[in-house]
Amino acid sequence: MNENLFTSFITPTMVGIPIVLLIIMFPSILFPSPSRLIDNRLVSIQQWLVRLTSKQMLSTHSHKGQTWALMLMSLILFIGSTNLLGLLPHSFTPTTQLSMNLGMAIPLWAGTVATGFRYKTKASLAHFLPQGTPFPLIPMLVIIETISLFIQPVALAVRLTANITAGHLLIHLIGGAALTLTSISTITAFITFTVLVLLTILEFAVALIQAYVFTLLVSLYLHDNT
Repeated sequence: MNENLFTSFITPTMVGIPIVLLIIMFPSILFPSPSRLIDNRLVSIQQWLVRLTSKQMLSTHSHKGQTWALMLMSLILFIGSTNLLGLLPHSFTPTTQLSMNLGMAIPLWAGTVATGFRYKTKASLAHFLPQGTPFPLIPMLVIIETISLFIQPVALAVRLTANITAGHLLIHLIGGAALTLTSISTITAFITFTVLVLLTILEFAVALIQAYVFTLLVSLYLHDNT
């Protein structure tokens, strides 16, 4: 296979115009909105999963934190559906782009920090200096805590980007190996194809888990600041 390994991560264009915005908005049409008195099974399952996830994430939050429920549920649905659609052949996964993930992580993180400084000013400032710190270590600890605070959105974005990108690269490499081995050894090619199928199933789970982890970490940042 002469195709570049990173071709699938290049932002697609149509007549020279990037169509990434259309790809980002596409998952929203996959979730049906209830318009009947009695919902069908698909809508009922969707609503049950949303209630279950929101209950698990927001059960320990204060009233102020629970106002973020719509934001968090929209976030997990968007990331999860985008990751799953990216596993389709010849498709583009926006969550493999670090710039997009930073664009999601930084505003959400900044919102949680701003909420903390607004409603829990003393507690938020106390995080920069643990109680009982020796006086000579105060400047160093303040710098370290400040760096750890500002690195949170970067860690969120890099974790999601690295996990999704690594999975796509593995599928690409093993798929290419299975195709090449078909003309050399049928048995080896079949074993490689079996590994590819198992890896694809694993990537479906990773796509959902990474959406949950990203949203859960944002929820934990919110919990610390409300």
